[in-house]
Amino acid sequence: MSKSALSKSIRAVTGCSVAQADAAVEAVLATIVDGVKTDGSFRLIGFGTFAKAERPARRGRNPKTGEAIDIAASTSIKFSTAAALKKSL
Repeated sequence: MSKSALSKSIRAVTGCSVAQADAAVEAVLATIVDGVKTDGSFRLIGFGTFAKAERPARRGRNPKTGEAIDIAASTSIKFSTAAALKKSL
């Protein structure tokens, strides 16, 4: 589902305007990002947990040439599905 489809679904359920639904979607996504940035995770009970994941620097191989390369450390986000959501599927 895309952001626009989510916004459309919110409009259908609540009867709010396009601008209000778009603002609600943006607010939820911004809150999730802010929660992960400040606390390291964002938990939505019944849905799942978004958590910050640190990847250490490592050596890898260029698949095209086979040459060894250095891969820099990075930060990403992991999502763990809640048991209730898994069960509903």
